[in-house]
Amino acid sequence: MKFTIYQESRPGKRANNEDRLAHCYSRDALLMVVADGMGGHYYGEIAAQIAVQSLVESFQREATPVIADPFLFLQKAMINAHHAIIDFTDAHNLKDSPRTTCVACIIQDNIAYWAHAGDSRLYLMRDGKVLVHTRDHSRVQLLKDQGVINEAQAAVHPDRNKVYSCLGGRKAPEIEFSRKTPLEAGDVLALCTDGVWGVLPGETMAVALKSDNLMQAVPMLLGQADIRGGPNADNLSIVAVRWEDSYREEGTSPSSVVSTQLMSRDTVTTKLDAFGRNPSYKTELSEEEIERAIDEIRSTIQKYSK
Repeated sequence: MKFTIYQESRPGKRANNEDRLAHCYSRDALLMVVADGMGGHYYGEIAAQIAVQSLVESFQREATPVIADPFLFLQKAMINAHHAIIDFTDAHNLKDSPRTTCVACIIQDNIAYWAHAGDSRLYLMRDGKVLVHTRDHSRVQLLKDQGVINEAQAAVHPDRNKVYSCLGGRKAPEIEFSRKTPLEAGDVLALCTDGVWGVLPGETMAVALKSDNLMQAVPMLLGQADIRGGPNADNLSIVAVRWEDSYREEGTSPSSVVSTQLMSRDTVTTKLDAFGRNPSYKTELSEEEIERAIDEIRSTIQKYSK
């Protein structure tokens, strides 16, 4: 495999960052995942951390070096994360279960497979245009589907942040899967939270990410989203990958292009920040509380490590 990948998360104007994101790859498979936590105190970010960490750890176990059944993998990992969040809720006797959206994608053999629950989105872009993006599991999307409101009304609708499918909570998540989607050299996939796509049209993202230098384009996009979000800008998170990047802009570091050709079969490279360890994730927790949360997340996820 050959690709360029970049991920970044910012708190926006919020006091805390409840988004989590990660990517990891073996010699022949790549996983990307983004989650947007919902819940009081620090529990929303724990729900998001459980979701992302569950998918990553499952990938680390099963990518040997490919995933046998990508759609089944995504389904099992998301359902396991859902139950792990419920276990955390029960263990802490929480009145309201923390929840999180989740969108994840696997690429192998030049084919993309993705799944999502909630309103975190995946965009597939080609030649500066959006080919497809996931359909939000939200009340506003249902109203649009019914013809009750249009796109402009949806952008300012009071229920625009209400989702009907997520991980966590007492209702089983509705997980929606893509079709097997062949990729072409130069295709860009972007997974992002609503803090990004809610203020940046897909066409704007597609044009910006057409640039060969994702390391410059993604931070620029997040900066635009932060400004457009105004004084109430939401958390901003995105993972973007350019597949089979065969052209490199002059001055771009060769280290920005990942080639897995020389990786061994049993090696997996991961970029996932430990809970509370990324400065972008603002938190009021003490070091002791962070350590306790890390231990609890680990023990909760291990119940579903099969």
